[in-house]
Amino acid sequence: MKIKQFEVAGLAQYSYVISSEGEAIVIDPMRDFDRYTEYAEEQGLAIKYVTETHIHADFASGAFALAEATGAELALSSYDREPYRYSMAHQAIRDGDALRIGTLRLLALHTPGHTPEHLSFVLFDEGRDVSQPLALFSGDFLFVGSLGRPDLLGEDAKQELAHDLYRSLHQRIGFLPDGVQAYPGHGAGSLCGSGMSERAESTLGYERLSQPLFKLDEDAFVHEILASVPPMPSYYPRMKALNSKGAPSVANLPGKNALSPVRIASLLTDDSFMIVDLRTPEAFGGSHIPGALNIGTGQNLSLWAGWIISPEKRLLLVNDKGDDEEARRSLARVGLDQIEGFLQSGMAAWVDAGLDCTRTTQLSTKEVTERKPDIQILDVRSDREWSSGHIQGAIHIPLGDLENRLEDLDKDAEIFAVCGSGYRSSIAASLLQANRFMKTSSMNGGMTAWNKRQLPIAAS
Repeated sequence: MKIKQFEVAGLAQYSYVISSEGEAIVIDPMRDFDRYTEYAEEQGLAIKYVTETHIHADFASGAFALAEATGAELALSSYDREPYRYSMAHQAIRDGDALRIGTLRLLALHTPGHTPEHLSFVLFDEGRDVSQPLALFSGDFLFVGSLGRPDLLGEDAKQELAHDLYRSLHQRIGFLPDGVQAYPGHGAGSLCGSGMSERAESTLGYERLSQPLFKLDEDAFVHEILASVPPMPSYYPRMKALNSKGAPSVANLPGKNALSPVRIASLLTDDSFMIVDLRTPEAFGGSHIPGALNIGTGQNLSLWAGWIISPEKRLLLVNDKGDDEEARRSLARVGLDQIEGFLQSGMAAWVDAGLDCTRTTQLSTKEVTERKPDIQILDVRSDREWSSGHIQGAIHIPLGDLENRLEDLDKDAEIFAVCGSGYRSSIAASLLQANRFMKTSSMNGGMTAWNKRQLPIAAS
């Protein structure tokens, strides 16, 4: 028996391959599924089943495409309900059903709360003991240090789902002993719950002992879990709709087209195209293509691209070198498939071609303090970050809400965007510039730098 955990940083997503005697089950695969097929080939495994714990909201699932590519059985929850129901062919599994490979039995438990259809899976090795559970693959129901948010289906459903979550915690998995290993669907950084630990696994006993939510009565539990939910990215409903139909394969990852500066300039005359500049805020600020959106490559690209970019846009990618396969993977993971290509040889080629460039001023904390009070400071951090301390007189609009609240800002004012480190404020500044807020800058180092200099803050 072997359990292999795969992690995607940024989305903080965990998926698993469980194997025994040459057969394997894949749980909650990512859309770019080559990691699982390559692992199976290395280990000499035949993937017999592909399953997932629920209809995911934060990323495009690879379950449908992986099952198609390998001929594996696609086994999915039978508890799906409107507005999100599986529409692809699959084996519907219910509470108490089991998937078997080698000496292993994977028992399905219906654990609603995060979503109505949510399943968890209990692993038994019948070659050792038919009755002793070894592990729980808990998806987005139970995390290390936290539980899944119950509000994904909106205001009308969240109370019912919060009560379901309480019952799943105390009744559905109540029979499992403390020694059972717990393998969650996410870790710290995911917005599918709040307060998750950095640890990638735990035991049920440790979680029962350490999580305060385990100790609350039902009414107090419901109040606390709903009060603690993080902000919900606007792309989550889109992902659930995509995953309920089955996200198509990206075995041939889109966007591997090298485009000349002249070709990109001609495409930009069409409003359906968008430049996504993948460079650092400092590089972007120094010189970039007019109208470009700056979302730096790295672990946060999927989240912010999914949140801000319309899936209808045809994307043109820019960095300092040319192609960036990992960035294209990150975009495909949140259903942004319309990647037309990338700027051949990077931003230097655009500059060398003599085409128009613009800048986004990056100011230090010292320069910002010297410009106050003649400037408008826009804080784009989360509600929780804002409440922990902010610059006196700043306007607070979380980055995910900015595009829908542009009318709250004065286009004639000098606006200085601020976040925690400078990453989100550069996204905000580029978004504002693309919407003709021409007097827009970003603060280097964000509130981290501000606080290190012990500059004054206000609390709310």
